Amino acid sequence: MRRSVMWIQRWDPEDDEFWEAEGERVARRNLLFSVLSEHIGFSIWTLWSVMVLFMGPEYGIDPAGKFFLVSMATLVGAVVRVPYTFAVARFGGRNWTIFAASMLLLPTIAAFVVMEPGTSYTTFMVCALLTGVGGGNFASSMTNINSFFPLRKKGWALGLNAGGGNIGVPVVQLAGLAVIGASGGPRVLLGIYIPLILVSAVCAALFMDNLATVKNDTGAAKEAVRDPHTWIMAFLYVGTFGSFIGYSFAFGLVLQTQFGRTPLQAASITFIGPLLGSLIRPVGGRLADRLGGARITLWNFVGMGAATAVVVIASMRESLALFVAAFIALFVLTGLGNGSTYKMIPGIFQAKALQKGLDGEAAAAYGRRLSGASMGLIGAVGALGGLGINLAFRQSFQTVGSGTGAFIAFLAFYAACFVVTWAVYLRRPAAGPVSDEHAEEKPQLTYAEV
Repeated sequence: MRRSVMWIQRWDPEDDEFWEAEGERVARRNLLFSVLSEHIGFSIWTLWSVMVLFMGPEYGIDPAGKFFLVSMATLVGAVVRVPYTFAVARFGGRNWTIFAASMLLLPTIAAFVVMEPGTSYTTFMVCALLTGVGGGNFASSMTNINSFFPLRKKGWALGLNAGGGNIGVPVVQLAGLAVIGASGGPRVLLGIYIPLILVSAVCAALFMDNLATVKNDTGAAKEAVRDPHTWIMAFLYVGTFGSFIGYSFAFGLVLQTQFGRTPLQAASITFIGPLLGSLIRPVGGRLADRLGGARITLWNFVGMGAATAVVVIASMRESLALFVAAFIALFVLTGLGNGSTYKMIPGIFQAKALQKGLDGEAAAAYGRRLSGASMGLIGAVGALGGLGINLAFRQSFQTVGSGTGAFIAFLAFYAACFVVTWAVYLRRPAAGPVSDEHAEEKPQLTYAEV
């Protein structure tokens, strides 16, 4: 492996000798500091899920206005994932991580300056929009780490990378709880994160690498856009990650609005679901490595549907204990599904390469090209699910005064995700399906009609 000024010229993780001799050590080091940067990015992206808990009556913003604030952060975080994905190949994974981490200072300092009663709603909206840059860190981080690891390790590596990043959500909520419990103001929380952002940028500069072998492939991007599996997986990712990020933004507001919890009471519960959902994500990737991502994803949607049904019952009965228990279970399942769906992406395109008659390194290279190109699009569309969830809650509270209507809509969506997963990746028609669990051997079956 040749390394010059943080640029690695040769990188072949599918070569077992190369991987064992030096590749694994380098990949793990880059994974560690990628997780750190992505973790801070998620914290800043979901910052307003905590900021709204500080915003009492003196701010003059009703629950619908608060849901709209957090929706805007979700929207920008989804949109910027596309350019962030392609920036890795253009500028290098290390270089872009330094820039992306540094960009987090903009929304944090802006919120620090304006966070007080009397500030206009428009100003708060701009600050919430700026935090969306933290959502882009996920796309660039996942694209970068996808290039460092061999196919057999991608489920674990991508799950760990994403899970470590996702933990940024409960961590910022825990920090918010500590600040609220100590009777501190929102500027205290923001002041904690400014030096942490600087640390993540410096660590990326010192310890990460650029891969010279990673190039933006316009042809691969166009092929990924045309491939129906990109959009099918984006749809499924709306159900898993879209649910995770949407619920992460909304949980505290729902507890306050529907169950009358105080900011401290809401904050003491809000972090639990995102924390467990984040910790379980690598498990979803590991299970997918062993049992097949499509199979894990299918049954995960069954569990999500069941948990949502219990949430609906608890919401209608106004049972806080049952509601919280079922909601936390739903969070865990979103995390599990996040890991399994992301494992499916490289496996699907690897299997497609085998069906085209490619094998060995040619098949692996094809799979990397298409999966890398599709991940940004899938991640962006999936994050838009979080926008849909918060807008659905906003409409439900405006219409019926509770979140029950929104949860019924979510239940129907999870049923649709189950049907799509089964029909496309697990159903056995005459021609047969291709599941991502067959990515390491030439499949005898082909994709179902899509």
